[in-house]
Amino acid sequence: MKKLLLIVFVLLSISTFGQGFLHRDGQNIIDGNGKNIVLRGLGLGGWMVQEGYMLQTGAFAGPQHKIKQKITDVIGAKNTEEFYQAYKANGITKRDIDSLAAWGFNSIRLPMHYNLYTPSLETEKEGEITWLEEGFKMTDDLLSWCADNNIYLILDLHAAPGGQGKDAAISDYDDSKPSLWESAANQDKMVALWKKLAERYKDNPWIGAYDIINEPNWNFTGTNQNGCDETSNAPLKALQVRITNAIREVDKNHLIFIEGNCWGNNYNGMFPLWDENMALSFHKYWNTNGTASIQNMLDYRTRYNVPIWLGESGENSNVWFEQAISLMESNNIGWAFWPMKKIENLAGVTSVTKTPDYDKLLKYWQNQGEKPNTDFAKKTLMQIAEDYKMEHLTIRYDVIDAMFRQVQTNETKKYKDHPLPGKIYAAEYDLGQNGYAYWDKDIANYDGTKFTKWNKGGFMRNDGVDIELCNDTTTNGFHVAYIEDGEWLQYTVDVEKQTTFDVAIRYASNVAEGKLYLEDKKGRLSKSITIPSSGGLNNWKTVILKKVILKPGIHKIKVHFEKGNFNLNYMEFRNSRK
Repeated sequence: MKKLLLIVFVLLSISTFGQGFLHRDGQNIIDGNGKNIVLRGLGLGGWMVQEGYMLQTGAFAGPQHKIKQKITDVIGAKNTEEFYQAYKANGITKRDIDSLAAWGFNSIRLPMHYNLYTPSLETEKEGEITWLEEGFKMTDDLLSWCADNNIYLILDLHAAPGGQGKDAAISDYDDSKPSLWESAANQDKMVALWKKLAERYKDNPWIGAYDIINEPNWNFTGTNQNGCDETSNAPLKALQVRITNAIREVDKNHLIFIEGNCWGNNYNGMFPLWDENMALSFHKYWNTNGTASIQNMLDYRTRYNVPIWLGESGENSNVWFEQAISLMESNNIGWAFWPMKKIENLAGVTSVTKTPDYDKLLKYWQNQGEKPNTDFAKKTLMQIAEDYKMEHLTIRYDVIDAMFRQVQTNETKKYKDHPLPGKIYAAEYDLGQNGYAYWDKDIANYDGTKFTKWNKGGFMRNDGVDIELCNDTTTNGFHVAYIEDGEWLQYTVDVEKQTTFDVAIRYASNVAEGKLYLEDKKGRLSKSITIPSSGGLNNWKTVILKKVILKPGIHKIKVHFEKGNFNLNYMEFRNSRK
């Protein structure tokens, strides 16, 4: 009897445990309780796989192997290894994952480089596949931090053996060596790696899914080098079927994401699907956010009764983020944005500060300066590695606000306390959507064929408002620039008692065309004031807007720019002199 009870208990435990895994239910992804789940994720790009644009080396070193060679040339192999150990140790820590959970993310996509888990073919004995502990240990640690925060970890093979695409920086592809598609041995290694990962994590429900190949972009029979005109994609399907079968030999539990050619979006020839617990991943950059932009994926979902997931997106404005996420969630599509960290990252949740010394090193690499000595270069690179720690990052709260709060409401929220009398810096306008917290004419990049700047200055915030560094004697470091006719900014202010204010407008202009006025929800608070020329866009002067009356309480004041062509540093509300 005891033996029978033990067997029943074990079977119930296995059944209960198995229910904890994310899995497909028709066209939905559901959790262990059978509830629909919308994955709200972030990709940890740059940690295991460096891409040149994230380190500002893209113009001369895009793939990681070229970045590493540049570093080795200035500090030597031993110092380079020391740098990479610090970079990886600091790049993602438990504090990072704790922060992502606190901000609202419920999943993480881990872009993996195969060479942290298994050596390259060139260093293996013929026909042999061996393993490296480093990548598995990094993944284990990350998984434990995710589990502590109830966050799902999605494993993404970002750099496959040999490289899976002509867009070299993405997969660390080296065109002097056989690619994934030109080497059966590389494919064997990739299959073995996924089976090894599945064996290791088969019983862990906090592994959300296996994203088995990131952004393949390769021409098999077509003319487009990135596979965008492929009609069959036979090698891509065959490899993903083979990997799926290898995973299922040891792991029946986990959801599998597949990706099409052409950076994940060309699914020609990929149907019918070959596994019951599978979903389609697609990637979305630099296009519009209407239903038409995802209609083909919606059609696949319906036609093949399969879930779809936006596996990668980002690198755009807050307006675009809010629109894209709203589109996804209104269609029950989960998402993972990109990336968490890069140097001078405006369009992400965090940013690593570029040091002046690192700028010197970049200029040398671009043939614009003398070669630095080893000590200088090593110190510079080790400082960059140190600055990847969460405690040194700039957190972009405006981006976080756009991705979560602004998706739910068009209500505005104060960026900073503004008690009056006092000074309001122009760049500290309210958090919120365009048309509610501010109005700007250039708000996002919707065209993948040409780049449109939304923040033309490129500093401080990721909205359409154009913000530059400020050289005025009194400043928070930034000013609003490129002001166009009809644009406006809103500020939440707090007035203790009814006061008549004179407002000092601190501006710079090289033309006498500017004009602005103040208003709140009840109407105009002031007359229009003309902004005369100050003699240049970095020559700061002040004009006074007189007799602005504010009652006690919280006010949302809009600064309307009837005419632009000037820079705005701040507005200082002073008690009016009778």
